[in-house]
Amino acid sequence: MFEPKKMKHRKWHKGRSRGIERRGTEISFGSFGLKALSAKWITSVQLEAARRAIIRYLKKKGKLWIRIFPSKPVTSKGAEVPMGGGKGSVSHYVFPIKPGKIIFELDGVEEELAKKIFRKASDKLPVKTKFLKK
Repeated sequence: MFEPKKMKHRKWHKGRSRGIERRGTEISFGSFGLKALSAKWITSVQLEAARRAIIRYLKKKGKLWIRIFPSKPVTSKGAEVPMGGGKGSVSHYVFPIKPGKIIFELDGVEEELAKKIFRKASDKLPVKTKFLKK
């Protein structure tokens, strides 16, 4: 799974996902892309499941670029822990995605196969997505 090697701060504030994405909205590397249409937190487990679904259908043909990385830590306290006692420990990492961000890019395959691959990958993600071509 995806996890940062080093971080400046171990625990972050939650923050708010507002507005649309301004960076990373164009296809830069490949010919086809998968674009997010809604705002949500994508966990490292969900991203890895989508990546595995893509790799399974690629079969050493094309090239895949992952344009996002889960670097935001999410904390959680254990079950039946009383109030107080500070913030919980880091349980997993997420990427807060906004509408318009490109998640994956693909090259070296025909359009029909790319559509099929991205449909399988989007089933693993919590956001609505759209298929793009250059």
